[in-house]
Amino acid sequence: MIRTRSRTALRIITGFLATSLLIISIYAQQDPDPNSPTPVLIPDSSSSNRVLAVAALRFGRTNPKRAVPDAFAPNSKLMIFISNVDLMEGEGANAFRVYAVDADGREYRFPVLDIQPASERLAPGTYALTIRLHDEIGFFDPPPIGDLLVRVSWRGLTSDRLRLGYGKTGGNVKDDAQPYSSLYKGQATATNNFFEPPTNDYVGYRWSGDRSRFFEQATFGPTSLLDSRIRRIGLRTYLAEQFAAPYPSFNNPYPNQPLRPGTAPSDCDGDNSGLNGNPIDVPLTCNRDTYSMYPIQAWFMRESFYGDNQLRHRVAWALSQIWVTSGVDIQQSRHMVEYHKILSRNAFGNYRTLMREMSLSPTMGDYLDMARSTRNNPNENYARELMQLFTVGLFMLNQDGTQQTSGGNPIPTYDQNVVNNLTRVLTGWSFCQTAGANCPNIVLGSVNFIDPMLLNTNNHDVTAKTLLSYPGSTTTNIAACANCTNATNTAAYANASLDQALDNIFNHPTLGPYISKILIQQMVTSDPTPAYVARVADAFNNNGFGVRGDMTAVIRAVLLDPEARGDVKTDPNYGKLREPVQLATNLLRIFNVRSANGNAQSDGAFNRSSEFNGMSQSPFRSPTVFNYYQPGYIIPNTSLLGPEFGLMTTSTSIQRANFVNRMVFSTISINLPDIPDGTSIDLSELQSIAATDTSGNFLLDTLNQRMMHGTMSPTMRASILTAVTNIVSSNALARAQQALYLVATSSQYQVQR
Repeated sequence: MIRTRSRTALRIITGFLATSLLIISIYAQQDPDPNSPTPVLIPDSSSSNRVLAVAALRFGRTNPKRAVPDAFAPNSKLMIFISNVDLMEGEGANAFRVYAVDADGREYRFPVLDIQPASERLAPGTYALTIRLHDEIGFFDPPPIGDLLVRVSWRGLTSDRLRLGYGKTGGNVKDDAQPYSSLYKGQATATNNFFEPPTNDYVGYRWSGDRSRFFEQATFGPTSLLDSRIRRIGLRTYLAEQFAAPYPSFNNPYPNQPLRPGTAPSDCDGDNSGLNGNPIDVPLTCNRDTYSMYPIQAWFMRESFYGDNQLRHRVAWALSQIWVTSGVDIQQSRHMVEYHKILSRNAFGNYRTLMREMSLSPTMGDYLDMARSTRNNPNENYARELMQLFTVGLFMLNQDGTQQTSGGNPIPTYDQNVVNNLTRVLTGWSFCQTAGANCPNIVLGSVNFIDPMLLNTNNHDVTAKTLLSYPGSTTTNIAACANCTNATNTAAYANASLDQALDNIFNHPTLGPYISKILIQQMVTSDPTPAYVARVADAFNNNGFGVRGDMTAVIRAVLLDPEARGDVKTDPNYGKLREPVQLATNLLRIFNVRSANGNAQSDGAFNRSSEFNGMSQSPFRSPTVFNYYQPGYIIPNTSLLGPEFGLMTTSTSIQRANFVNRMVFSTISINLPDIPDGTSIDLSELQSIAATDTSGNFLLDTLNQRMMHGTMSPTMRASILTAVTNIVSSNALARAQQALYLVATSSQYQVQR
């Protein structure tokens, strides 16, 4: 007994120490210095506008300082040289990208094959990048023969551009009139202290531009209060607070509509005659509150505007665009509430737990038909999408997210046989309709969409199955049940098979990079470098304490990576188009979103005013299981990966501008019963600034800092200033509105950088 107690005490103490060490490590680490150096592309000594380059095989035998800037044959390998980079341990060639532009402005990306120090023959701190003159995107035909302008990108920062002969020198390409690396730095101002509180009161994270960028990535938009807090405590402490914060907000609990029959009763919305003519009290909003997504949509927007745990809300939103269900097909808002609870509950948990809870979600079971899949009538929808969309994707990936190939072709992650076998594992579960402790939320006449699905042992397939096969897998084969002669044994076999199948997928080497890349795309940038993906995937595979799938480690890695952090990102291909929901919330949170009359909070009832419908992103109403847009979407007529641009059409681009127009020049007015409070923004401070400084400069400086963290280009600023000062100075409100509208609808603002 004494030994048992001692062992128990030892385990408790050991566990406490491990937890304490984890907490200490989180707080003890310093916030990242966001300002990586800008890479410098080395010019040839004989020509300041031409890159220093040598054939890859010649380096080491030829002094590159004496190299002649010859042209290089298409598809050949060569070395170019960079300086002013500070590599982390393990950071290599996949952290860099080399872009080239021809005389017609078409952009190409040349693969970076290797990096090595070149300080023996050049200045200390210089590196040689081995590249191949072949467009790795392959969207365009090969570049035209002649000079190209090339540049190097690293961590979202770009070098200046220099000439490189492709096939031969010469041609019509024009040198840059100003240093290319300065084009996206914007215009620093010192006139506005919105993001720069007095320094004697603050001791924490001092980089104002990076703080603002962090809010755009980790929350639903910047606010002055959030900025002040992070300036005091730093990013890491803020993340630790968010990981522990309650959710949802105390004054904004989840909607709690009771379950009702799948088909709206005849007395819904106004027919109070009831059965046999007996009057009953049925609210006039019965259809709205039960058979539409209105309650959860309004709740979601209120939580986005005012919620304290912004990070969990933000991650749950990102996960909802991976694990997709949709109100287009789901009958009741309560179904979607229960689905969202799974996402938010596991946003900072373990991905393996999320996989199991979502697999038994009645909402997902209804949406992708697992609830109707039986051994005699198996349905492959959920089995297929579980692998294709929610976990490992279609093709095998390296740890850095690049595709593995064989003979030049991508290697499939699975085949139809695996889909069929996984489908049979997932047979037999359906809605929890059996009275008892497992199904406490049964409502007579309604399907139970609250409790996890329950196994019907008569409908489970008990034959042998073969699952995903990969090096090191011990979960590929499930034997046939040898003793399924009763419900107890069959249930044990079915649940063990489910866990083995989920373990089989969870431990697949492609899962980490697949999910990591999508989360980076959702939160930071559409086309992350493989090095960034690899660092986040490493955190997915091991949180530092041997745990795989720890979402807190993954989110921390996404948000604190040097490719995410920085006051300014100068690579024009860095960033992501603001999806409609975040375009709205970012803009409204900056300017104190409130009710239409300004006396209360917004009701969040945006969809009843069709704002998001017109922008093709109605929350919780994805058009298909493939989300509103796909993570591999390439912007037409470019080589740029830009998922959110999948929503950008002539119609939606106009609606985006119309939304800004409505919020800046008007309100979402009260319209009972659907829009009880309306929505507006507070322009009083901008109006005061416009009235105080009739030159318009302070107004533009304020918007530059608040909305664009100091990156507004001089050209954009000059154009907007002209438009603002064309309005008489006595009309300060009109000036404020004009300036805000032009900034918010600009391409420079609509791309989150």
